[in-house]
Parts: sequence; structure tokens; C-alpha cells
Amino acid sequence: MPEWSNIIEQLHAHTGKDFIAESAQMVMGGDINRSYSLESRKQEKIFIKFNEKNKLAMFNAEAQGLAALENSGTVRVPKVLFYGDNHAESFLVLEYLHLSKARNEEALGQQLAQLHQHTQTEFGWQTNNTIGVTPQINTLNPSWIDFWITNRLRPQLNIAKRNNCGIHLSKLGEQLIEKCPALFSNHKPQASLLHGDLWGGNSAGLEDGTPVIFDPAVYYGDREVDLSMMELFGGYNKVCYDAYNEAFPVEDGYGLRKLFYNLYHILNHFNLFGSGYHQQSVNIMEKLLAEI
Repeated sequence: MPEWSNIIEQLHAHTGKDFIAESAQMVMGGDINRSYSLESRKQEKIFIKFNEKNKLAMFNAEAQGLAALENSGTVRVPKVLFYGDNHAESFLVLEYLHLSKARNEEALGQQLAQLHQHTQTEFGWQTNNTIGVTPQINTLNPSWIDFWITNRLRPQLNIAKRNNCGIHLSKLGEQLIEKCPALFSNHKPQASLLHGDLWGGNSAGLEDGTPVIFDPAVYYGDREVDLSMMELFGGYNKVCYDAYNEAFPVEDGYGLRKLFYNLYHILNHFNLFGSGYHQQSVNIMEKLLAEI
């Protein structure tokens, strides 16, 4: 059980809130951090994520990403109270939200369309962050395809080589890097504000159905990256996609680019979880090379 006194002291220093802890409960669901809800004698709650002390930069980046999403004025995210460390651990303290699976899918689609219309001139982000526990480099670049190859696809392929992915996967990766600019001959994306890791487990609803997204890996990139991730593992329904497309229609060729973007996440799963994702990575690359 974590030591709460130091966190409560820091909570008071950052927010002025007097919080006398009454009870703590572990919150299940994540596989990277340990999470707790902490309740006060006044029945107020806060949500706290813990990790090793050397993960403070990860929480710093997450806090910045949540702040950017909140400042967009589009979809709801948990408010950041503060982040910090003590003698043993780093932590991120957020407002506690009573979440439900019954989110308003139409509102979520509309709000994500609004989020993706927040743009800047370059692709990337002010801070490097993580996708899972894998470092995600966000060096700004005016070229989207250069950004994606240099900061997304190439790093995952390099890690895969170190994880003994085999010659065939490596060769396919090099061939895809050479040919993938053809995917963008008629697609010139803007640098849209992205959640960055929008699988179904990173979205829920408040008790009234208001959509909430969390655990982001924020940067500015092609909006299709978020849409592709939403489809990769499911968790969103047709009402959500239809509402998005009515507000901000996807462009021709999305179906093939979706595979290209999701290759990044499948390779990351191979690098994090092992051989179960090897053949899926190979299949995606072979399909892309056959159709580009």
C-alpha cells in the first residue's frame, strides 16, 4: 500500500485542498501503472496512478497531453491535479470520475471530429511520451511521412530486430518504408491534435453518458491514426463512426492507410508481448506491399 501522507501534503501545496484520507481502493484495469482511488472523510475522491520513480517523465508527458486535450474544449478528460514523486515512486494525481461503459457514442464521434480540427503547422509534439511503455519520439517535422517513418515505423522495426523478429519481417519492413510514400500521393493530412492511443479501453462515459477519454499518447498527426486505432481492437460502434464522418468525412484510401497506421501498434504489441503478434505484423506488411 502506498504512503499517502506525502501525496496529501503535495495535494495541499498544489491545490490548497485539505484532504484527510479515510480509505483507499485499488482500481483494476491498467497493466502499466498501479492505480488507486483515495477517499477523504468528506467523501471526496482523487485518482492516483503509481509507477517506478524513474517514470516521472512519463507522467509529466501524460499530464501535458491531458491538458492539451482539455484545452481543446472538445471531449472530456480527467483534470490533472499534479504529478510528482517521493522517495520510492512517481505518481500522477487526477480528479476522480465515476465512469460507465454507457457513453454517448454520437457525441463522442462529434467531439472527436472537433478535436481533430485543432491543428498546427508541424507534426509531432513538444514532449516525447510513451505508447504503452515504449518510448514515442515526437520531434517536430513539417513532413508527415518523414515523421511517421522516422519516429514511428523505423523505431518499432529496430526494436523488433533486437527482439529476434527474423529476416523476413525485417525485409518486409524495409520494402514498406521504401514504397509507403505512394500511400500519400493523394492524401495530404493536416497536423491534427490526436489522443494517440484511442483503443476502446481508453474511453468511457460519465453517469449521464458524457464521453470521456484518458491515458493519452498525445501528438499532432494525421487524424486517421486515431480512427485506425479505434477500429483495431474494437470498442466503438457504428453510431460513433457515422457521427464522426458526418462532421468530418474521411478521405478516399483510408482503408489501406488504416492498415499502415495500425502496423505501428501491432509491431509495438510484438515488441511488448512477444511472438503472438509476429504473424499479424507479417500479414499486414504483405497485404500493404501487394496493394500499394
